[in-house]
Amino acid sequence: MKTKLLEKYNAVIVELKGNVMGGEDTKEFNELLHKLIDQGKKNVIVDLSEVKFMNSSGLGMLISGLTTMKRESGSLKLAHVTEKIESLLIITKLITIFESYESVDEAVKSFG
Repeated sequence: MKTKLLEKYNAVIVELKGNVMGGEDTKEFNELLHKLIDQGKKNVIVDLSEVKFMNSSGLGMLISGLTTMKRESGSLKLAHVTEKIESLLIITKLITIFESYESVDEAVKSFG
């Protein structure tokens, strides 16, 4: 998994690319979120448009990220959720836990 950061208005967009399979990716993602929190950046959007595959450990990584951000009075939203990932979210009933948007711009606007 590769990550790329962009800042747009009052949000940080974390673009994930490749396969999201937990393990070392989870550690890197968690460290990235803590760096953002330390910088006072608590509105995070995870762009999933370039994710080819995600397993249950990858979902766990997103859940952990959401928990981390909420604990710090921040938020983590999803954008460009592919059909495969959406199916995974529906099957696991996590679709009700994440705020999900069709585009990064819609997610950014949701922060107001």
